[in-house]
Amino acid sequence: MLCFAIALVAGFVKGAVGFAMPMIMISGMGSFIAPDVALAALIIPTVAANLFQAFRGGFAAAVQAARDYRAFIGIILVFIAISAQLVSVISAQQMYLLLGVPVTFFALSQLLGWHIAFRPEHRLRYEVILGTVAGIIGGVSGVWGPPTVAYLTALKTPKTDQLRVQGVVYGAGALVLLLAHLKSGVLNAQTLPFSVVMLVPALAGLWVGFRFHDRMDQERFRMLTLFVLVVAGLNLIRRGLLG
Repeated sequence: MLCFAIALVAGFVKGAVGFAMPMIMISGMGSFIAPDVALAALIIPTVAANLFQAFRGGFAAAVQAARDYRAFIGIILVFIAISAQLVSVISAQQMYLLLGVPVTFFALSQLLGWHIAFRPEHRLRYEVILGTVAGIIGGVSGVWGPPTVAYLTALKTPKTDQLRVQGVVYGAGALVLLLAHLKSGVLNAQTLPFSVVMLVPALAGLWVGFRFHDRMDQERFRMLTLFVLVVAGLNLIRRGLLG
């Protein structure tokens, strides 16, 4: 029942702001069940939620989002593949700190009124820089959501487009995660059914979150996104300090 409740909350947050489902599920469930079981539990719901999120506006809209942000998406995936080879050189804890501190600073500064906005004519430059950062962090630590959200927020991406782009970016990564853990053994005959069962509360929460998202105006969406980003950043710092 606790796992159901956590998955429901994670789905709601995912539907409302587009991210943080894995963070909520792994942090919540990992406090009372084995970490590898908690990881397995979130994989199928994460894949499904990102597919729903990416294709919510239709297949054509998802394809267009992928085209519009193709440089950013491509750079992330390339650097995830490259930096994954650095796992033995740089610890995940170090990368959590390197990511958590600037993400928390960015989100808090935005909430306190210091608005960082990227000029559209410089968009490609920012895509290269932040896509590289997100990819390097993602390959080592498995976390590339916060810099993606920070970039889309600074770009003042309309809320519906932001959800769709996040769905495309995270969906590609979630599918890779699924395949990787089928091979690693994290998803097996015992944990796969549990992960499938978690679809029920996660998708129920996602549906409610989508409805909540649709009722928010752009400014409320921005503020809620920044609040969740602060929580995500602080959680990364915690993981970096405590392991």
